[in-house]
Amino acid sequence: MRRIPRKVEVEHEPGKFTRYLRHDNGEGFVSPHASVHPDATIRPGAYVEAGARVGAHAKVGRFSWVDVDAVVGRGARVDENVHVGVRGVVGDDARVGSGTRLGTDSRVPSGVVVPPDAIIPDGETAHGARRRKDFGTAA
Repeated sequence: MRRIPRKVEVEHEPGKFTRYLRHDNGEGFVSPHASVHPDATIRPGAYVEAGARVGAHAKVGRFSWVDVDAVVGRGARVDENVHVGVRGVVGDDARVGSGTRLGTDSRVPSGVVVPPDAIIPDGETAHGARRRKDFGTAA
């Protein structure tokens, strides 16, 4: 059985290293200076930077990047290959489609669904469909 190291160092510039810990739920990389709820899932290849916060039951997909001081709210879902910019906010129960880029200080309000490959410019708020929670049973 292959053992995966718990601590990882990444050289981002020659001679400059950043240390990360693997999150227990998903094995993604989390800065020791970030706050990630134990119930959140950080998939392999995803990064959560210093000062960032990820809420309970949130999911960060493979190869996504939650940048410095960004927030992913409770129950939010960030799909694969997404960049949540510096101080960006993904609200509670929101969903961000794969390949999306959220600029610095951008916002995704609670419950909003952002389609794949969207670009939300710096300081802008995403507008999209709201997630429905009123689904009933089929007749």
